[in-house]
Amino acid sequence: MSKTKITVNNNGSLIIDGDFQIVDKNGKEYDLGGRNKVSLCRCGLSGNKPFCDGSHRNHFEHEAEAFDLPPKKV
Repeated sequence: MSKTKITVNNNGSLIIDGDFQIVDKNGKEYDLGGRNKVSLCRCGLSGNKPFCDGSHRNHFEHEAEAFDLPPKKV
């Protein structure tokens, strides 16, 4: 099984690449048509949610820079 990588793009989508599945709230799986790499919408403007259709261009800004989350509280 390959490792899954999620890339947070500046001013754009999340790219998911690897061995994964995407399911809805009821557990029904999206048919990804054999793809092992997809773009997910972060801006809420896509007409093809949860997938990105490029609608974010000139309407969504976020500079992606990794940071550490605080430790999980028990």
